[in-house]
Amino acid sequence: MGMRENDLRAMIEAAFPGAAVTITDLAGDNDHYAAHVVSESFRGMTRVAQHKAVYAALGGRMGGELHALQLTTGVPS
Repeated sequence: MGMRENDLRAMIEAAFPGAAVTITDLAGDNDHYAAHVVSESFRGMTRVAQHKAVYAALGGRMGGELHALQLTTGVPS
């Protein structure tokens, strides 16, 4: 099953307008991705809070359509 890369990107971009989002399919199976998200909205948030915000944007898809997400986040420099 899995989740398409474009769908994953669209969900993150919808939650964080103006974010720079880079998605990498780690296994070629639409199930294991790496995502790098740089957003001004993360400014002042801890890394854990940034990651929780991204997971919240994905709704209940983690562990379902999306098996694994290697996440890195940051704020624009």
